[in-house]
Amino acid sequence: MKVAGVVFLALALGVPLECPSRATIPSVQTAPAARGSWEGLAIIVNSQNPVCNLTLWQLRQIFLGERQWWGNGRRVVLGAFPSGSAERQTVLRIVYDMNDRDFDKYFLWGMFRGELVTSPTILRTPKDVRRFVAKTRGAVAYLRASDLDNSVKVVRINNLRPEDDGYPLRLRVRDSK
Repeated sequence: MKVAGVVFLALALGVPLECPSRATIPSVQTAPAARGSWEGLAIIVNSQNPVCNLTLWQLRQIFLGERQWWGNGRRVVLGAFPSGSAERQTVLRIVYDMNDRDFDKYFLWGMFRGELVTSPTILRTPKDVRRFVAKTRGAVAYLRASDLDNSVKVVRINNLRPEDDGYPLRLRVRDSK
């Protein structure tokens, strides 16, 4: 019974039960995908961040600013794509359960009331996102699985990686033009 309580407490606090020393990066797609195909939207953190797995509920707390510190004492620093991008729309729909206007209003009012320290840093390209997360120790952001490299660490969501069946953050593969 004690073990079950410890496991439950660890999961509730977001403590990873097992954390591989080096996360594997899914291979980058080289061939154009079939029309209508889907890919995972990876949640990424700085490679020094000890977090390996989050539940979707914990991710929502982090992205909403309700959880502002990582377990290692670093402040959470959010990165996001600009309004209108497919990546941002996916996160707004699945994680925030908001539209762009509600998202902007949420962070504006949160900062005005002093409940939030800052709003997400807006990053224009996948390269900008990778650079921001790689250089910012407490950073967390999202990136298409096809845009990943080893400069960042992929966090499992509900014990699933972006390429796994049942992964909750999916979006259509970019049209190759």
